[in-house]
Amino acid sequence: MSVDLNHTIVHARNNRESAEFFADLLQLEITAEWGPFIAVGLGNGVTLDFATIPAESITPQHYAFLVSEEEFEAAYAQIRRRGIEHYADPHRKQPGTINRNDGGRGVYFMDPAGHAMELITVPYGGWPS
Repeated sequence: MSVDLNHTIVHARNNRESAEFFADLLQLEITAEWGPFIAVGLGNGVTLDFATIPAESITPQHYAFLVSEEEFEAAYAQIRRRGIEHYADPHRKQPGTINRNDGGRGVYFMDPAGHAMELITVPYGGWPS
């Protein structure tokens, strides 16, 4: 039996601001809007459904995305061009740089709602042999 993630809800102060921030940064599409949700489609069919909730109710989450080298380069160029604070590590002790963990590249940054976003080009532990 196969189980696939279909969607997850991402709490935001402003669903449009957060959805557009994410979609623009990674050159993705807003795929649907209904009720309180604005969905951004990922390459594997999963959607991130951004929903506006009161700021004091947002619990910061961590979202990590496996991207190609080309996608990483384009997103990282956007991060630098927009002046988005970014780090090589999740503890934010290495500002303004990337990591080279597992033979790839990675970067951490915050979205408008305070969620920790991570882009990596190689999965944790490296590619299976």
